[in-house]
Amino acid sequence: MLRFVRYMLYLVDKIIILYIKPMKHRFLLLLASLVFAIPSNAQEGIPVYFDYLSDNYYLVYPSMAGISDGGKIRATARMQWFSVEDAPNLQTINANFRIGESNSGVGAIFFNDANGYHSQTGFKATYAHHLKLGGDGRNLNQLSFGLSPTYLQSSLDESEFVSVGPDDAIAGIKLSEGYFNIDLGFSYNLMEFYAHVAVTNLLGSKRNLYRYGKANDNIPVIDNLRRYLFSVGYVFGKQEWQFEPSVLFQLSEFTEEKTIDLNAKVYKDVDFGRIWGGLSYRRSFDSAQFATSDSFGEQRLQLFTPIVGANIGNFMVSYNYSYQTGDIRFDSGGFHQITLGYDFGQKERKYDCYCPAAQ
Repeated sequence: MLRFVRYMLYLVDKIIILYIKPMKHRFLLLLASLVFAIPSNAQEGIPVYFDYLSDNYYLVYPSMAGISDGGKIRATARMQWFSVEDAPNLQTINANFRIGESNSGVGAIFFNDANGYHSQTGFKATYAHHLKLGGDGRNLNQLSFGLSPTYLQSSLDESEFVSVGPDDAIAGIKLSEGYFNIDLGFSYNLMEFYAHVAVTNLLGSKRNLYRYGKANDNIPVIDNLRRYLFSVGYVFGKQEWQFEPSVLFQLSEFTEEKTIDLNAKVYKDVDFGRIWGGLSYRRSFDSAQFATSDSFGEQRLQLFTPIVGANIGNFMVSYNYSYQTGDIRFDSGGFHQITLGYDFGQKERKYDCYCPAAQ
């Protein structure tokens, strides 16, 4: 972690000295992403935001591919800080479905993630198997396994980086490199109870993109991008109203960064389908130090995210807005995300439980 921080501080120092004035927003964006732990391209792959709360768990856990009898399609768009040029933005589209009457499911995810000078596009293909553990056909008691081979194309545009002399830390061109990796996931569903575990970026992929033209002593070893995720939840109520508390925990192995999401959702069945809303609170276990003109301090990442949505027939739409708290923030605006979905081939209430993700 210290080697990584030293390297990034070195780059920040170069930017301060060498960048021209019109590039100041990009520099501030990079600095804010590093110091205040806003999820960004520092972790390759799809950043984990809050879209999983809109019945989009497959985006996070490969084991959820084909969890229901039919299939699901989800498309998301996320934008941070509308007033800031080159602010982080993310687009994903995914589909997953059960293979006929078998116990297997498949899925695919396309995504594009951009943040200032960094960008990445990728594709994940998923196979999942669902093992029924007992009970009759109306009881949900299922263990699931999923595997997602991943191809990622990562880019770093250094063409606008200006140096008065040779600098082996700056290539001066747009760099692009492809990587392969694997995500692994496990899920357990027992009626209204569920638990999920995933390991993303399971393999150590050498990131040549950040070694191009640079001496070895300038390059921190950050090839381990492995991340662990765990979530658990329960749905209370089986009539018109339902309440679902859940928790999601994340750990990045190399940096040892840890965050936790505390979530609560409420569902209401209506004539045209279902409406729902909720609130998520994300907090980092790690703090970042900062200095003002007359003091020093520490601050943890804290995000409050209200989410609303509706299921109308086979269609789904949701919106969430994340607001960052704390004395030190990059921008007063928040992070907007919208999700559109379509469900097909679903059976009406297959199980005697209220389990939205598995129906």
